[in-house]
Amino acid sequence: MRTADTVFTPVEPIAAPASPISEAAAEAWIPRTCFKNGPPGRVGLELELLVVDAGHGTRPAGTRRSRHRRDPAVLRGLADGGLDGSLTVEPGGQVELSSRPGPHLSHTVDVVRRDLAAMTRRAARLGFRLVGEGVDPIAEPVRVLDDPRYATMESYFDRWGPAGRIMMCSTASVQVNVEAGLAAPGRTGPSATIGHRWDLLHAIGPALVAAFANSPRHAGRLTGWKSTRQAVWATLDPARTSAPTRRPDEDIADAWARCSLDAPVMIIRRDRGPWTAPDGLTFREWIRQGRAAVPDRPPPSVDDLAYHLTTLFPPVRPRGHLEVRYVDAQPGPWWTVPPAVITSLLDDDAAGQLALEITRPVRGRWRDAARLGMSDPLLARAAIAVLGLAATVLAREPRDRRFVGQVEGYIERWTARGMSPADDAPIWDPRRAPSPHDDGTELDDRTELDDRTELDDRTDGLTYGLTDGPESAVGEQIGDLA
Repeated sequence: MRTADTVFTPVEPIAAPASPISEAAAEAWIPRTCFKNGPPGRVGLELELLVVDAGHGTRPAGTRRSRHRRDPAVLRGLADGGLDGSLTVEPGGQVELSSRPGPHLSHTVDVVRRDLAAMTRRAARLGFRLVGEGVDPIAEPVRVLDDPRYATMESYFDRWGPAGRIMMCSTASVQVNVEAGLAAPGRTGPSATIGHRWDLLHAIGPALVAAFANSPRHAGRLTGWKSTRQAVWATLDPARTSAPTRRPDEDIADAWARCSLDAPVMIIRRDRGPWTAPDGLTFREWIRQGRAAVPDRPPPSVDDLAYHLTTLFPPVRPRGHLEVRYVDAQPGPWWTVPPAVITSLLDDDAAGQLALEITRPVRGRWRDAARLGMSDPLLARAAIAVLGLAATVLAREPRDRRFVGQVEGYIERWTARGMSPADDAPIWDPRRAPSPHDDGTELDDRTELDDRTELDDRTDGLTYGLTDGPESAVGEQIGDLA
């Protein structure tokens, strides 16, 4: 468990040499570690946010002032005075607020709101703002963390073109962490089983990618994708970014173990020298070949295996709990809607079964959801039905009724109109973007939300460098690859 009041940067200590792990031991260790057997209920949130200069919204990332704003040493000021959760500085200077797991969604949301309010006040004092957008709409990706993990990751992903650096340095998401569930049905019903929860999260994924798409722009241009963030992920190494394939009658935990061991090794930590791995070497091959494959390192240990799993990025990542990774960061206070939808469907037997039926026509359409979003009729129909179903479920639970208005407000503002935040006017000024710390008790016309359609003299005529017209070069490259 992460401790509070800590800013995390990803320079991991290298453990002392440990005993080599066998292939059989690895195949047994992954399922019991990545799929903890426990009843549903607890919820955690990870909110990634872009950091922009409050006074100079059009200043590109490469300028001296903007780099100062994204300096990890400066960003540590967001945690001064303490947070209940933990703050992580991401490779491009984005920040991630990770909550502790709470007993239920309402508790977790309240804690995260308090942390966001504190972070927003501190950001204002430091001269910048925190913004919910799935991809940085103006700045080119610039890595500000100089450590072996991210230097190696950047080099590894460069073979897939610009998508790797965009993913590392320009993206932000709402990640929902839920319990993996029980190994077998019990008194709690089928919604509590690991297999059901895993299948449901993947079944509703394309509909939710479309409904919550919020990244149509990058580097000053429209990309041609509603969720450029999801498109970027789709172009990268499929062995580490795709959902695991399951063989007939194969348990999901065993499938994840098999696919993890067959994924290429990205990073091999060393006390000295680069952290690169031999091209194409899978973790299974490293176990089998040991020093013959990596002469300057002992054969892999369980610590190496655990580290290897941190370099795998499927849409839903098992980490003991299930980490739902496919939702773009949301504008203003709307970050509460994705976790409300996901948890309500996961924890209600009837709703979960109905959601599986609703999303059957769009199952597996991740790429279409990223490119077309709500303009695709089948995806729009599924999204409207899934969010409406979630609102109905939330209304039945007294503790969760507070989220009904938020989900219905989102549906009214975007979903029912066949839209997502990506479809808002293509003019984006970070100084007018809503703050994510709004208490969100009433998300209606009285709430100060994201009005991107009107700019006045206070913006000095600046529109953050965005243009309509042909897709950007990166959009074309993503389209070729995805």
